[in-house]
Amino acid sequence: MRAIDLSTVTWRKSTYSNPDGGQCIEVSDDFPALVPVRDSKHPQGPALLFSASTWSSFVTAVKGGALPGV
Repeated sequence: MRAIDLSTVTWRKSTYSNPDGGQCIEVSDDFPALVPVRDSKHPQGPALLFSASTWSSFVTAVKGGALPGV
């Protein structure tokens, strides 16, 4: 698998992130097939990569309340 350079992507904070600075994630919309996700408190740390369809399913489940405690 080829390494993906995330050094120049545009990150946005999730609308579900906690407004007081805790439990925040950032995502990038720069890739059509992948969604990079990182901890906003550690922007130089690692990012997780999800397929766009997997991320979409996750967001739908969160919005629908299907994931208690999330």
